[in-house]
Amino acid sequence: MEAGPRDTEQDAPEHGAPDAGREAGSLSPDGPDELDVTPEVEVELRPARRLRIWQLAPIVTLAAVGSLMFAFPLAFEFGDGGAVVAMLGLLISCCAAGWSMMAARRVGHTWPGLPSKGSSQRPDWRVVALYAGVCAVLVALAVWRVARLR
Repeated sequence: MEAGPRDTEQDAPEHGAPDAGREAGSLSPDGPDELDVTPEVEVELRPARRLRIWQLAPIVTLAAVGSLMFAFPLAFEFGDGGAVVAMLGLLISCCAAGWSMMAARRVGHTWPGLPSKGSSQRPDWRVVALYAGVCAVLVALAVWRVARLR
């Protein structure tokens, strides 16, 4: 005697159901064969969001030109025009920094400590104050250095 109920459909297929015999032949008593199961593979359909070289090249070039324009008049003191060239270089460097931040934000990067663009979290006021303070100190130092040229 068997311990479980009998599967009478598997033993004797009905005359009106042609699929019952084929279904019974493909199943083992414990279920489907383990060899027929294919492993699942996760595939990302979207490409990775990152900055490409054609996005980075003009930003890096603009930043390099601006920083050189800012550094050389300060280092070698070109005379009366040095302050103007240095401020123009500072302006170009700041434009490159803003451009790079916008490009990075577009591909999904955020500043450390700040929430991502689509999240509902509010930024921590201490992190925002820290970033604002660092920017204010850098601007003050740059303006003070250029003002010393005059």
